[in-house]
Amino acid sequence: MHRYVAVVCALGLPVLAVVVGTTFHELVEAAPGFVVFFGPLIVLGELLPIRVMRRDGEEEITVSTTFAFALLLTSGAAAALLSLTAASLLADTIRRKPYWKVAFNAAQFSLSIGAAAGVMHALGVAALPRANITGADLPVLILASVVFFLVNNTVMGTAMALAENLPVRKFLGRDFLFQAGTTGVLLSLAPIVVAASDNTLFLIPLLLMPIAAVHKCASILLAKEHQAAHDPLTGLPNRTLYRERAVEAVEDAKAAGTDVAVMLIDLDRFKEINDTLGHHIGDILLQQIGPRLEAVLRREDTIARLGGDEFAVLLHDVADQASAMDVADRMLEALEQPFTLTDVILDIDASIGIALHPEHGDDIDTLLQRADVAMYLAKETRSGYQVYSPERDPYSPKRLTLLHELRSAMESGQFVIHYQPKSSLASGRPIGVEALIRWEHPEHGLLPPDLFIPIAERSGLSRPLTLYVLDHALAQVRTWHDEGFEIGVAVNLTLRNLHDPTFPLDVARLLQANDVSAQWLQLEITESIVMADPVRVLGVLKALGDMGIDLALDDFGTGYSSLAHLKRLPVRELKIDKSFVMNMTRDESDAVIVQSTIDLARNLRLRTVAEGVEDEETWFRLARLGCDVAQGYYLSKPIPPAELTAWMRAQLPAVEAAHPA
Repeated sequence: MHRYVAVVCALGLPVLAVVVGTTFHELVEAAPGFVVFFGPLIVLGELLPIRVMRRDGEEEITVSTTFAFALLLTSGAAAALLSLTAASLLADTIRRKPYWKVAFNAAQFSLSIGAAAGVMHALGVAALPRANITGADLPVLILASVVFFLVNNTVMGTAMALAENLPVRKFLGRDFLFQAGTTGVLLSLAPIVVAASDNTLFLIPLLLMPIAAVHKCASILLAKEHQAAHDPLTGLPNRTLYRERAVEAVEDAKAAGTDVAVMLIDLDRFKEINDTLGHHIGDILLQQIGPRLEAVLRREDTIARLGGDEFAVLLHDVADQASAMDVADRMLEALEQPFTLTDVILDIDASIGIALHPEHGDDIDTLLQRADVAMYLAKETRSGYQVYSPERDPYSPKRLTLLHELRSAMESGQFVIHYQPKSSLASGRPIGVEALIRWEHPEHGLLPPDLFIPIAERSGLSRPLTLYVLDHALAQVRTWHDEGFEIGVAVNLTLRNLHDPTFPLDVARLLQANDVSAQWLQLEITESIVMADPVRVLGVLKALGDMGIDLALDDFGTGYSSLAHLKRLPVRELKIDKSFVMNMTRDESDAVIVQSTIDLARNLRLRTVAEGVEDEETWFRLARLGCDVAQGYYLSKPIPPAELTAWMRAQLPAVEAAHPA
């Protein structure tokens, strides 16, 4: 933009010198009354601009245009240009604008007035001074005003587009109607001003009334346009304006081959703030969200309020998915800072869903829908933000097909259970297994649980699916016990299982049906499940614990549970998340987290299981730290029961040789 400003100044300022030098005699010969009368009106118009709100923000309209063009017609280019330039310099100096803006405005007016004067001179309307306008003059005057308008609008509009980092052609096209209805109307009044001045200059003040009326009507219309496109509480763009800008951004991205990111933001537990502190406090909070987010966004990006506590961000020209994730991180950091609301200080959390064009959709409706899916996934997982993934979209065509097939898959025996062993770090002996369900789909092959478990949860099939896993896992434990392998089995539970008060009765029935003691069954839960509804979940967990069933807290360290909740949970085991274990030999921070978790569990008299053990070095370091059990590919990946039986037969002699009785 600064290079563009330099070019305009290099062209405009010499034009100022040439126009004044070649037409100064017109100023000397002109009736001084016109200059004396129109000059102050030009200055007044520059000092008192009409401020209007547009969809892109506030903009100024200066009525000095009318009187400058009238002065051009009555007194020549030198008078008009010197008066307008002097008024612009005075107004810009008072407002303390940077020197380059002052120079740019002077150059812009030089080019506009110079172009209009050139047209008039070329077409023979230059016998100045003059006040009377004949019908023969009108075509030339209209052409001169059109040239003035086009040059002025193009020079200024290009600068604004470059400043906003927007496509110049599209900006000028979008801005044309507004400028034609304001600057164009003001230019059209100039011949009327001249005609009135032909009789007496004192008729000119009467023209200020229709100008004021035009301004009033335009202000009302533009205010209504602004209200229709902005949220009345926060002043941010609303859903309508956001969608318009997003459509334009997608079209521009298609033409330029760039990416656009659509982000939906939802405040977590906002209803609690309204219910506890009142809607007035909630409104104050919503008003502070926009400025927080704008501080980490670029000027060309858009933040909008879609309704309630839901906001949206539009990122232009995104380099890649990582760039959008970086913006999401910065927005979450901004929102993590405490909010001061009258006498209340609040900490809030938010969930963000991200969808990118063209990777996740080719039109704005698809992008918004997929950003919404990602946002709710972020809310469910308490991860802060999520990028849209077709595999995790419950409404994708593949998922809808799987939902239809899921109902018959159990009856036709398409589900299989694989088992991953867990071994004691002290003795190396296998002490248990984790049951992991797989779907042997006739078309898609072996599907992992994250592709169909969320579908089962949303469709009400999680209960029969969990009971299916429990039944088969307990039957397999019975088989292993009969073969001499005294090991237990762990089964993962879902949120719906722990919201079902009859679930403990189902577990008791399956234990009895398979002739397995409760001590050989372990049920795994995650921190996010507990935090979703602690009171309701604790009741079911207590009933299961009273039955003698071992309870384990899975993925420990990645959720949001507090030590107060951990103290109340009837768990006997903490499973350290693999994200810390896998890198602990290379990242000392992860090693410290693992060590701290082991120490915490020991002080709470809980066992620790390290997930994601993939090499010997990690195994021995965990043993030195005092971890109890290891699980991971260093031992074995999840495998069918027959393969695991063979694996255990092969392991036991080696374990007994390394640890003789």
